[in-house]
Amino acid sequence: MGYRFLITGGAGYIGSILVPELLRRGHVVTVLDNFMYDQSSLLECCGNENFFIHRGDARDEGIVKPLLKKVDYIIPLAALVGAPLCGQDKTGAITTNRDAVNLLSRFSSKQQRIIVPTTNSGYGIGQKGVFCTEETPINPITLYGKTKMEAEKIVLDRGNSISFRLATVFGMSPRMRIDLLVNDFTYRAVKDRFIVIFEGHFKRNYIHIRDVANAFVHAIENFDRMKNNVYNVGLSDANLSKLELCEKIKDQVPDFVYIEASVGEDPDKRDYIVSNEKIEKTGYKPVYSIEMGIKELIKGYRIISNSKYGNA
Repeated sequence: MGYRFLITGGAGYIGSILVPELLRRGHVVTVLDNFMYDQSSLLECCGNENFFIHRGDARDEGIVKPLLKKVDYIIPLAALVGAPLCGQDKTGAITTNRDAVNLLSRFSSKQQRIIVPTTNSGYGIGQKGVFCTEETPINPITLYGKTKMEAEKIVLDRGNSISFRLATVFGMSPRMRIDLLVNDFTYRAVKDRFIVIFEGHFKRNYIHIRDVANAFVHAIENFDRMKNNVYNVGLSDANLSKLELCEKIKDQVPDFVYIEASVGEDPDKRDYIVSNEKIEKTGYKPVYSIEMGIKELIKGYRIISNSKYGNA
């Protein structure tokens, strides 16, 4: 017997991997999405009688309240993701990333379960050589990070919820995003063979998009012992600097040239290393390495040849 899901933003980068996986496992999935990128990422699901789709805004109480009836799980994926996009639309970032989650939290019953993806960018700038754990004080330095941390607090205060602080996601998706760091650098390696790096020593953690979907599945299967907690979700062997990432890409694109600029700075100041030990102790293990993701992206970029696949 499968569960019934409401997934807002389910036609996005993560949703277009997660939704087919949940359907494959026999669950009933209702997606609410405004299709702001004119994406057609869920067309393959339309033949599944357990799939339901609604076009609309996750901030609209009149649309959301009826969809909350008769669902077991709520997964709020609808968001303005990334610092650049949130900077372009500050009101949209606050009302979608925080207020829409608050709407779901207010009108859901206490028996309904929420799994919300947030971001480990909430750690901001870490201490050199010190791993950020779920106990590390949060210090978001972007509006994106701030709104996602506020959403996390809302669902945890509500109870019967789990928050995933996702590392920087990479990998191919039917609703592709080229603007994410690994995806972006690999795209430049394949298409331009050249990149200039600003502040190449800055480190962050990474996770493959299918491992993100696997984390949701793991949480569903282990909800009662994982609930009311925050979990970092990333590759423990992939706390990499930008320069280290470029070297891994160069291993697979030998004529890729990368140069670190001696002047200038990256507007994204995130710099931290992350421990994923807490979720690993629950039995979750990522499957896809950085190397596997780069190999996959190289193949994908033989298909994609334009820049519409971004958020900003």
